[in-house]
Amino acid sequence: MSQEPADPQRAERHEQMFPTLKPEEIARISRFGTLQHFPRGSMLAKAGQRGPGMVVVLAGRVRISQRNGLGEVVPIIDNGPGQFLAEVGQLSGAAALVDAEVLDDTQALVIPTEQLRALIIGEADLGERITRALILRRVGLIEAGISGPVLVGAPDSPAIVRLQGFLRRNGQPHQQMQASECSATAALLEQYGVAADDAMVVCPNGAVLVNPSEAQLARCIGMLDMRVREELFDVLIIGAGPAGLAAAVYAASEGLSVGVLDCRHFGGQAGASARIENYLGFPTGISGMALAGRAFVQAQKFGADLMIPSEALALDCSRAGPEGELRLQLSDGRWLRSRTVVVASGARYRRPEVPRLAEFEGRGVWYWASAVEARLCAQAEVALVGGGNSAGQAAVFLAGHAAKVHMLVRGPDLSASMSRYLIDRISHTPNIELCTHTELSGLRGERGGSLNGLRWRDRRSGAEHDCDTRNLFLFVGAEPETGWLEGCGVAVDARGFVLTGAAAAEAAGAYLPAALEASVPGVFAVGDVRAGSVKRVGGAIGEGAAAVAQIHSYLAGG
Repeated sequence: MSQEPADPQRAERHEQMFPTLKPEEIARISRFGTLQHFPRGSMLAKAGQRGPGMVVVLAGRVRISQRNGLGEVVPIIDNGPGQFLAEVGQLSGAAALVDAEVLDDTQALVIPTEQLRALIIGEADLGERITRALILRRVGLIEAGISGPVLVGAPDSPAIVRLQGFLRRNGQPHQQMQASECSATAALLEQYGVAADDAMVVCPNGAVLVNPSEAQLARCIGMLDMRVREELFDVLIIGAGPAGLAAAVYAASEGLSVGVLDCRHFGGQAGASARIENYLGFPTGISGMALAGRAFVQAQKFGADLMIPSEALALDCSRAGPEGELRLQLSDGRWLRSRTVVVASGARYRRPEVPRLAEFEGRGVWYWASAVEARLCAQAEVALVGGGNSAGQAAVFLAGHAAKVHMLVRGPDLSASMSRYLIDRISHTPNIELCTHTELSGLRGERGGSLNGLRWRDRRSGAEHDCDTRNLFLFVGAEPETGWLEGCGVAVDARGFVLTGAAAAEAAGAYLPAALEASVPGVFAVGDVRAGSVKRVGGAIGEGAAAVAQIHSYLAGG
C-alpha cells in the first residue's frame, strides 16, 4: 500500500506527499509536541471529527483510509516510523477527512494545531516540506473523489450543481453519484422521498440531508466551527477574496490576532477565474482558484482564524463594549468582537432587468464559470453577457468546452473595460462570436424547469436573435456587498461603495481617516467594495497589504 509508484514523476510526488523524517529531524521538532502511546485498534482520527493535529509515528504502524458516509473504505497508506499523519486542514484544526487506525501499539509525537503552525514557521526548511505534503494530500483526496460527503442526484440538478460548486471552491473533497449507481443510495432516496431535482447528501458520519443549505452542509462535514467566540480580535476581516486574504496574511504574519469570515467561500469572484495572466510573477498565468488556495493556506499558516461559511449580518459601531470594541453580528446569532474591522466583502454581479431571470438562476443562469458549469455546457452553444476581464476570462475558458460562445456586449467593442491580451485571445478563438451593440432581451423555459432558450437585441437596429442555449453566464457590472453596514454610520457613495480617506473625511467630522480608512474610526475598506478602487486582483491584494500598516498605526493611537 505504501509502495512507491514506478513512474518517476508519480514517485517524486509520492515522496513529497509521504516523506519520512530522519531521526535528527524528529529531534528538532520534538519540542513542539508531546509523546503519547496509542494501543492497537484505537483510532487516531475519524472522518468528520476534529483530529489531534499532526502525529509523527515513532514506533508502530497506523493505517490511513478514506471513508464516505455509505461505508466505502479505501486504504491510502500505512504510516510507519518517521512518517506523519496530517493534511492541510490541520493548520486550522478542521475536521479530519480520513480515518487513522492504529494497527500495532504505537508511540507518537502529537503536535497540536497551534504548535504545528509554530513548527512550520520556526523550522523553515522542514516547514516547507511539511506544508507541501499537507497541500498535496488535500489535492490527492480531492482527485480521488471518495472522502467527504456523497452528493446523490442528477448531475444537472440545480441543487447538486450548487453544492458541488460550494465544496469545490472551498477545496473540500466529495463524491457525486446518481441513485442508479448504488443500491444503497437508491434505497435512501426512496426512504427520504427525494424528487428528481433534489440533492441528497450523505455525510461522513452517516447523517443524511436533503437539499441542505451551504451552512448546513458545512456543519455536517465538520467544516464550520459553531463555538461561541468570546475572544477579542485585533482585526476582523469580512470577505475572503484577494483583498481580504492579503490583509489576513500580512496582519497575522505581523503578530495581530486575525479573524476572517466569508458567507460563501474563499477567493471571491477572482477564485472563479480560469486563468489570470497579468498578475505579477506568473508569466504563464495562474487560475484564480490556485492563487486563492495558496493565499488561504498562507493565512492559516500564520494563524489567521478563517470562519467559512459565516455571514455578517450587522456591524455595531457604538463601541459600547467593555474594551471599546467593534461588534459584528453573524446571521446565526453569534457575535464577534474586534478592535478594528476590514470591509473586504467585495461586489456581486448585477442582475440585468430581464423577465424571469430569478426563476432560472441555478437552472441555466450562472454568475461564474467553473469546471462544474463547464461540464454542463460540453459541445453546446452558450451565451455570455459582459465586457470586463472576468467576462473575457470566462469566455475563453468556456470556449474550451462549448461548441460556441456568444459574447454579448452593449458597447462598440471590448477596449473600454478589458485587458488587451484578453481581447486578442478572444479575437483568435474561432468559437467565440462577439456581438457588439447587443443586449439581452428575454429568456424562455417551462415554469419550474430549466432555461432552454433566450433572445438578444441589436441596440442599433432593434433586430432580435433567438438562440436555443440552455446556459447563460452573466458578468455585468457590480453591486457592493454593503447591506450589513447599514446603521453603523459608514459613509458610502451613491452606488453603495465604501468611501475612504479624503473622500470619507467630510462624513467623519473632526476625525481624519487614513487612506484606506472609512468614516468610522477603526473601520477600513479594501478591494472591490471600496469606492474608487481598481477592480483588479493585483490592486485588491495591494490594498489588503497596505491596510495593515494603517491598522498598526490606528492600534498604536496614531
